[in-house]
Amino acid sequence: MSVKIRLKRAGSKHRPFYKIIVADSRGPRDGSTIEALGYYDPLKEPEDIRIDEERYSHWLSVGASASEPVETLLRRMKKRTAGTDAAVPETAPAEGESDKQ
Repeated sequence: MSVKIRLKRAGSKHRPFYKIIVADSRGPRDGSTIEALGYYDPLKEPEDIRIDEERYSHWLSVGASASEPVETLLRRMKKRTAGTDAAVPETAPAEGESDKQ
């Protein structure tokens, strides 16, 4: 069985919402799934992307392949979270510590 990590469309007309899933590559886009790894909501501002990276890595290690849109979403998610980590201010020195060295 060939396994892919891909998007499954949900939501109503003109209101798309996607689940990031693991499924048999021979099945239809919205067919049965093996496991749900996250979701993508393109209508929120900024777009909302959640992927369980631990499970994503697990599936890649056992032979699953990710579709191009899923790889792009993962890169966007990592880039956005990397940007927020850099914006976190440093903590002030603890009481009693001196700034002199």
